[in-house]
This record gives sequence, C-alpha cells and structure tokens, in this order.
Amino acid sequence: MQQPRTALAQRIAERRRGDDDPRALVGEMRRSVLLVPVAGGGLWSVPSGGVRWICGFTDEAALARFALYHGPGDQPMDYAALLGARIVDEIVPALGEPAGLAVDIATEDGSMFFPPVVGIVADEVAVDTGRAGEVRP
Repeated sequence: MQQPRTALAQRIAERRRGDDDPRALVGEMRRSVLLVPVAGGGLWSVPSGGVRWICGFTDEAALARFALYHGPGDQPMDYAALLGARIVDEIVPALGEPAGLAVDIATEDGSMFFPPVVGIVADEVAVDTGRAGEVRP
C-alpha cells in the first residue's frame, strides 16, 4: 500500500505540474515539519552553484530513498524533525553564506528547491537584495 503524501509533497507535485501558486507552496513549506539528516554534528547540507543547500524530507519514505545512497551503510540515519520556517528563518541565516532548502532530493519528479531569495529566506540573507554577506552593525 502506498503511503499518502504529505501536504507539502502534494503542493510540490501541483507546482511541478504548474497547477499551484508559488506563494502557497512556500507557505506550506514553512508550516511543514521536515526530516533533516544529521551528520558530523550538523545538519546534512551540500554546496552547489554557490549555495549551501540544507536537505530536508517530507516523510520517512523520502528520507529512506536518500539514505540508500548517502546513509551510513546498514545503520539508521539520524535526523532532526524541524519546522520549515525554522530552517529558513533561523538556520539559514546562521550559516553565514548563501543557503537554501532542498526538499525530497531523492524523489524522482518530486524534489523542490527553495533558494535564498526574498520571500523564502530572511531578507538580510537573501541573495537578490544585494545585501547577502554584508556585516551588519
């Protein structure tokens, strides 16, 4: 039996089909609890294209698909359950570099990237304001 999709996974599918408002997708991401793998004492992230992407998953099945390729062998993968808003409002700004959120990256036709831009991350770290990386008094 197939596990029902989370509300965020459903919104991602709708957005990928072009059937959803991007603001509704961002709102759903902010309200959703995401499973973020923990490795080396920190949250799992990968640098790509000048952005550090924190990897989050909508459910354990999506996390398990990722763990097949990136997990610690036959050991369970440790993870933190974090609200999407906490990731983009608190964790991303604390990284000190352009960072965003990559959701369900191991789900074929189901991944979504939330880049470090205004409306997704805190304005002071958004790359499209021209202020990212500035030292603030």
